Amino acid sequence: MRRIVILLILVVAAGSASAWWWQNHDGNGDGPLVLYGNVDLRQIDLAFIGSGRIAEVLVDEGAAVEKGDIVARLDTSLIEPQVAQAEAGVAAQAATVEKLQNGSRPEEIAQAEANVDAARANARNASLSYDRAIQLQKNGSPSVTQSQIDSAKAAEDAATAQLKVAEQALILAQAGPRAEDIAAAQAQLKASEAALDLLRRQLDDAELVAPAGGVIRSRLLEPGEMASAAKPVVSIAIVDPKWVRAYISEPDLPKVAPGAEASVTVDGHDEAFAGSVGFISSVAEFTPHAIQTEELRTSLVYEVRILVEDKDDILRLGMPATVTLTSDETAQ
Repeated sequence: MRRIVILLILVVAAGSASAWWWQNHDGNGDGPLVLYGNVDLRQIDLAFIGSGRIAEVLVDEGAAVEKGDIVARLDTSLIEPQVAQAEAGVAAQAATVEKLQNGSRPEEIAQAEANVDAARANARNASLSYDRAIQLQKNGSPSVTQSQIDSAKAAEDAATAQLKVAEQALILAQAGPRAEDIAAAQAQLKASEAALDLLRRQLDDAELVAPAGGVIRSRLLEPGEMASAAKPVVSIAIVDPKWVRAYISEPDLPKVAPGAEASVTVDGHDEAFAGSVGFISSVAEFTPHAIQTEELRTSLVYEVRILVEDKDDILRLGMPATVTLTSDETAQ
């Protein structure tokens, strides 16, 4: 009889201990809520915008990089001469625009005025020669023929026309270039500058720059290989922020709130990391149907992200972690 009583006492004690452990470790009681997950962080697969042959890769796996650091370069032996040619073209077109805007030089106007004076003198001389031939013909001089008179008249008409040409040239020199010509030259200059900017951008894009600080996780291409926008050269792991991706069951979901403090521990490191709940998924996972029975509803899980402070960069991607949340803190 005594053995039966002792056996019953042991069974009751074991049941009480099991109930206490379940309440304090499975998250359904008032004790700390414990979650299990893995360390996660963001990654950047960095590729060149354009295509070309890789000249050099400046980083190795595990190297720390800062925002703006150059991690790789393309071969620029073909693009550099194009940039130089475009720069020369822009300079030449800019000089043309400046020439048109400045108008005619004083020396050019003086030359046009001198041409007018010379053409006027020729026209006067031709007119006098024609008048003399007409007068001799009227006086009955046998030395003047009709053909000579016709030649003198043609010379007078040609000299008069040359005078008009010289006068119009002087007017154009004094007026300067047309506004339409200046506008066309300026538009051509803008087109040349745009082409130069495009080539310079392509030259700048030949350097692969880290968009954020982190650690080189993978070196995917080597010098001599052909790069393209679809082929990453390096993979960068962003070390800040870091978080633990864990899952919580549906019954424990009311006990977790965004901003709740947490303690994160990992194997091989004695000290715990401070953290806080940063994200709680609004969609259940592993859900076979849209409508669940009461029994299946309790097996639903939700993703939770616990942001971790890791100033010494100890945590690594995929590392198993244990997250402890205090129910009192989460209730707040």
